[in-house]
Amino acid sequence: MKVLSTAICTSLFLFGCSDNAGQVSLGLFTTKDVVIKAMLDPKITGVTCHVSYVEANLDLSDPSDMSIACRQTGPITAEQLKDVSLSKNGEVVFKESLSILFKSLKVRRIYDTKQKTIMYLSYSTKETSGSHHHSLSTVPLFNTQAWQWATELKTGE
Repeated sequence: MKVLSTAICTSLFLFGCSDNAGQVSLGLFTTKDVVIKAMLDPKITGVTCHVSYVEANLDLSDPSDMSIACRQTGPITAEQLKDVSLSKNGEVVFKESLSILFKSLKVRRIYDTKQKTIMYLSYSTKETSGSHHHSLSTVPLFNTQAWQWATELKTGE
């Protein structure tokens, strides 16, 4: 049964399947909570990202602040990296709607070939107070099984 539920969650990952790792109320007289989601990168399964953001249930305000922290939590191999986008824009690895007002949270993976580092950028798709809020976390490939792949990859300089 556990294998089946893991397979279902993995197949639904790109549609927002993730674990609520934590949820903290911002007070007794508010409907706002800080939600912390744990997300495995679907291609680089040795990386886990924790994203926190304010969830404002039944509230007219539309907060966009967020934070992200990504770490190596398992092996990172050259095989996992072979299908990763090497473009400057990278690729979206997670997307979740945050309001009925067309705001969503996205996490984009961008590979820095020069520094041999995987960058994860979380950002809001809606401008709030003149800003598109965002946060960045990095996972270096040094001392991973993918290091040889990274050192042989052309940097395009």
